[in-house]
Amino acid sequence: MRATIQIRVALALSLSPLTTFAQEHAQTSDDWNVFADQVFTSDGEEIKNALVRVHDGKITAIVPGGSAGSSDTSLRAAALTAGMIDLSARIDMGFSSVEQGREISPDVRVADALDLFDEEWTREAKSGVTTVLANPLDDDVIGGLGIALKTAGPNSVEARTVKADAVLRGAIGTQPSRRNHPAFGSPSDIYSRRPTTRMGVEWEWRKAMYDAAASRSDKSRAYPGSDKVLLALDDKLPLCIQTWSTQDIRTAIFLKEEIEREKLGTPRLILDAAAEAWKEPQLLVRSKAMVVLPPFPMQGRTGEGSFMAWDTAQLLHNLNVPIALSAHGAGAAETRLDRQAGMAMRGGLPFEAALAAVTIAPARMIGIDSRVGSIAVGKDADLVLWSGKPFEFTSRVVGVLVDGRLVLDPRSAQGSGEAK
Repeated sequence: MRATIQIRVALALSLSPLTTFAQEHAQTSDDWNVFADQVFTSDGEEIKNALVRVHDGKITAIVPGGSAGSSDTSLRAAALTAGMIDLSARIDMGFSSVEQGREISPDVRVADALDLFDEEWTREAKSGVTTVLANPLDDDVIGGLGIALKTAGPNSVEARTVKADAVLRGAIGTQPSRRNHPAFGSPSDIYSRRPTTRMGVEWEWRKAMYDAAASRSDKSRAYPGSDKVLLALDDKLPLCIQTWSTQDIRTAIFLKEEIEREKLGTPRLILDAAAEAWKEPQLLVRSKAMVVLPPFPMQGRTGEGSFMAWDTAQLLHNLNVPIALSAHGAGAAETRLDRQAGMAMRGGLPFEAALAAVTIAPARMIGIDSRVGSIAVGKDADLVLWSGKPFEFTSRVVGVLVDGRLVLDPRSAQGSGEAK
């Protein structure tokens, strides 16, 4: 993993002229006047014919009945929303973003293995996704620490970070065990190890949590990263677990409840990719778990084989289960995050709830809502300009600002078409 990172750093240095070009190519005016026929704040408010003023990367004023005028710093749109947030964007460097030598790696930071030259960052930004949660590849039981960062800006992780160590990431299901195999005598490679089954994955989770809890009084039970697991147990770091199917959702919730029952901690649980959350929603209500839904599969079943109903988002919303939507870094324009919100609405989710599920709700889940997730004075100027009402299939993203930097210009020929 370290050798790959060094190669990436060398490549980044060799491409420094491209970095300079990208930074110069983006418009970086300190001031923008953005006028929209409708401004949807994500705080339940709709303001008609409003002007949003931007200075030095922040929203400085929201003026009902204002006018954008016709200056070089004036932008117009039919509708304006806060930048969208994807907590499961799945932008990683494959095996280079996960520790391969051990299954329990809570001390690994995915921030050390991100390629900011990946074109997916630009695609996300131009589709209106301005903040993402980047996580380790889900091939370890506990993969490490995720990071929330902007999709555009300087080619520096530090400069684009919204929140470092935003979640402790792990997975329950078949993925963490799928490359492992029994030794049958002498080990043949580093994957001759546990877990090799779902049951083994659950055992690894339980042992990691019990050992971390015991390390409070018995330092011999500590292991690399056990302090991070303790932060999750003490509700100081959200625990984000990939759980596609019903049995995996049950395992995660029962483990959380066991930890609480044994008075080992009170973890705050985010279930990512919980496609079958609709099957036992009362279990989610009881556990107070939060849910990040995967992309809606057109044929009903996800790539993992789980079945996801069209009205899943509506069902969970009606039960007051906190939900966020994700596109999983979808490449095609028709499957990106704004379209996921539209499909959730097709399944019955109200517009305001769909808007919240891609803006303020994910921001609250990982504690970054003081900076992003809604249109409010003092927040980061992450704004999305629309040709019509957001998430309608006849509307599209025509302009995007990230930290006040214009990454998709609604005045240009490119801005007047679908973001590519």
